[in-house]
Amino acid sequence: MAKKDIQHLSMVSADTKVIKAASTMGFATFLSRILGLVREQVFAVMFGAGNFMDAFNVAFRIPNLLRDLFAEGAMSASLVPTFIRARTEGGEKRAWRVAGLVFRVLAVSVSVLTLVGLIFAPELVSLYASAFKSIPGKFELTVRMTRTMFPFFPLVALAAAFMGVLNACGIFFMPALSSALFNITSIIVGVACAVFFSGYGAKFGLHPIEGMAIGVLTGGLMQAVCQLPSLYKTGYKWVAQSREEYLPWYKEPYLRQILLLMVPGTIGLAATQVNILINTILATSQGTGAVSWLNYAFRLMQFPIGVFGVSLAIATLPTFSQQLVSRDMQSASETLSRSLRHVFAINLPASAGLAFLGIPIIKVIFQYGRFQVEDTHATALALTMYAIGLTAYSAVKILVPACYAFGNTRVPVVSSVLAVLVTICLNLLLIGPFGYWGLALGTSVAAVVNAVYLIRAIQLMFGKYDVDFPVMPIIKAFGSHLVIAVLMGAACLGTNEILEILLPDTFLGTWLPFVRAMKMSILLLEGIFIVFILAKMLNLSETSEIFSLFFEKFKKKLRVKAI
Repeated sequence: MAKKDIQHLSMVSADTKVIKAASTMGFATFLSRILGLVREQVFAVMFGAGNFMDAFNVAFRIPNLLRDLFAEGAMSASLVPTFIRARTEGGEKRAWRVAGLVFRVLAVSVSVLTLVGLIFAPELVSLYASAFKSIPGKFELTVRMTRTMFPFFPLVALAAAFMGVLNACGIFFMPALSSALFNITSIIVGVACAVFFSGYGAKFGLHPIEGMAIGVLTGGLMQAVCQLPSLYKTGYKWVAQSREEYLPWYKEPYLRQILLLMVPGTIGLAATQVNILINTILATSQGTGAVSWLNYAFRLMQFPIGVFGVSLAIATLPTFSQQLVSRDMQSASETLSRSLRHVFAINLPASAGLAFLGIPIIKVIFQYGRFQVEDTHATALALTMYAIGLTAYSAVKILVPACYAFGNTRVPVVSSVLAVLVTICLNLLLIGPFGYWGLALGTSVAAVVNAVYLIRAIQLMFGKYDVDFPVMPIIKAFGSHLVIAVLMGAACLGTNEILEILLPDTFLGTWLPFVRAMKMSILLLEGIFIVFILAKMLNLSETSEIFSLFFEKFKKKLRVKAI
């Protein structure tokens, strides 16, 4: 067999491996995101979009931003390729020692930060939401929930490290499912505590929404613990190594490599946190509800990012890293290019769906109980603006870890700082004429700028190895999938108008949730059908591959049930 044919088969095999891994993760992440939406539904029905939800969102944002900074950002992106390199060069035992050192160093460092956060919670809340002091009790409630949820940070930091190591070992389902277990645990425990506090909390000065904060903390514990059986089954175990066998922990070269990769990445992510801080301050200045509207909209946008963008990114990274370690640069280029095109095939139609159908989507999910019609329209407007940057967000999720796999930490830092500067400038300009939704628009435009910069930087990295990173096919694929997405969105919008005339909400009574769900299902099926037909007409293989894999898995499940 010719060398070119062997290389082609290798690329096809790697691409298939990535898609299958992404589909496995996608299913688990889909379940997680569905439960996440159920969790947001519970918040919407029980607490609406008023002062209590604003307080919860700010309180949760503080430890969650630290999680993004130290756990799911630079640490995860540096851990996977370094663990793979340690296993390739030093063997299984050395790789697991490195993993154990990462777990211990991470646990100690984030625990110290958590202690600092618990002590200085009032100062942190003042930094993010000093406007809350003008409303009696709102600031104090935010401080209490911040302290309740701060221990969530070390739990999910460890959970992210466990996930990174398991992904490097080719295990994707359980780590992705851990997020679903977080959501279901936080819902059950949170609602139980909220109901209890609604009856007895007043005696202790506790508001029902503080029960949801306890639910978040319990969910974080579940997310970390549920991955331990898979971790031990894969090969990890605690062994106290003698100094004669290994260097002291602080001299371990692979650990130092991870930390060195993390430092500039963390600096870049710190710039992102400054951006989020400024956006939070700006949002709290827009009156009651603005923080919650933006949060509900961002949660909806995270659904396709998590199911498709993050799944593809996590599934791509081990294959891409292994190809770089093996110096198979051409295959690595093709793997990354194909992953980006798969992002376009899925996320552009998802963006159009959120932008064109924001109101019916929010109606079917949130508009019950204390969540009013005006909240739906306000959230839909923010969702439309966020949807503009959805595909770029997903692309960045793939491109930044690819830079770390190259060993390049400068590019992610520069891209992060660039995105932050663009976001801050745009948000300061747009919040005046447009209000709260100008923040969502500025964030989306900055994400597009960030993605474009990273693609160009990746192209230059491959160029150093005299390997072409095919940008023009990527641009062409983006344009084709964008056309399909816009046509699909417009068609579904027209269908929705007809359905609203035939089945208006005012005459549905107790059947309202079911009829809304039925109408949304019709629109979803219509959108999938249109995308499939148009992709076939334009001969876009990315969409066909995704549909083929879905139907293949569906047939397998039917055969298993039949047996």
